[in-house]
Amino acid sequence: MDKKEAPVFFPGLNGIRAIAALAVVLSHITVYLYRFNLNPHLIGSLPNGNPKGIDLSDFGVTIFFALSGFLITYLLLEENRQQPISVKDFYIRRVLRIWPLYYTYLVLALIVSRFGHVPHESISDLFYFFFAPNVPKSFQLPSDLLGHYWSLGVEEQFYLFWPLFVRRFHKNLFRATVILFWSLMALKLTAYAAFSGSVFHTAMDVNRFDCMLLGALGAHLYFNNHAFFVRLSTHWLVQVVGWGVVALAATNRFHVANIFNHEIMAVVTVALIMGQIKGTGLLNLNTRVFDFLGKISYGIYVIHPLVIFGLGWALADHVSAGAWYHYVLVYVLSVGATIWVAHLSYRYLEKPFLKWKTRYARVRSAGSQEEATS
Repeated sequence: MDKKEAPVFFPGLNGIRAIAALAVVLSHITVYLYRFNLNPHLIGSLPNGNPKGIDLSDFGVTIFFALSGFLITYLLLEENRQQPISVKDFYIRRVLRIWPLYYTYLVLALIVSRFGHVPHESISDLFYFFFAPNVPKSFQLPSDLLGHYWSLGVEEQFYLFWPLFVRRFHKNLFRATVILFWSLMALKLTAYAAFSGSVFHTAMDVNRFDCMLLGALGAHLYFNNHAFFVRLSTHWLVQVVGWGVVALAATNRFHVANIFNHEIMAVVTVALIMGQIKGTGLLNLNTRVFDFLGKISYGIYVIHPLVIFGLGWALADHVSAGAWYHYVLVYVLSVGATIWVAHLSYRYLEKPFLKWKTRYARVRSAGSQEEATS
């Protein structure tokens, strides 16, 4: 590999990451306002009486999945173009990127859950340690500080087989991916139609491999410069519709077909990715602020529940549900503290491992505009 070759970096993708991560944080602040002795039912209640969050939070995870599937598949295709894909190096890169923060936060969360009397089912602990947190999620076992880990489990399980899949089917990757996608959709439809309310139903709903596959299909079409795909996905009307869907999800009004909502959002995400790459997006997300927030978005996503818990413990006796500005204060402090801690995590915990990660990179890539131009 030519060391002078420009690294792969897609402008604007960090902005998409930032929006998805912040949507999750804002939603979780809302449903955990009771920790501050504030009213958590600001935007309504679920049928079971629990406070309602922001729909873009759940869809934000889907956005992460589609974006991850797009980027990782593109890098694998580029690696395969230059030389055979090294599955071993791929796994090493994933370990160095994910494990340091994953296990650091996991241990801290388990300690706080134990001694802070935070709702958590200890029977689930081994699943968290072995990257299967989607299992307790499927059985609906609660964990206030680790409930969001299910998505990390889904993603890592996908990447256990995906590089092998790409290497095996690289000559017919599009067709093989489409077949795999529709096979998963058949299972999902079966779960909804015949096993509604069962663990199988919940597990298929939690599993979002299909959303990652849609991102992978987008990467394959872009990598091979499929003219119609590029022209359609970057068209101004598609971009307007795409951001309109995101806006509807942010205001809890995106409900087209419940069984396919996440697949629709994954397709929308691919279009928004293409709009940013080609500079036709309705919004320009290639800014310093979005680039910074996207760079630390993994930390934002992982760390925020513990930050919210800590602030709730510190502020609960000092805020009142009768003062509107106390709500503003809680949101501002929670978001600001999450960003600050995620920045520290990136700089002092994640970045040293990311430097090791580059030793196993077959294709140079950059995680931010600063890295791409340095």
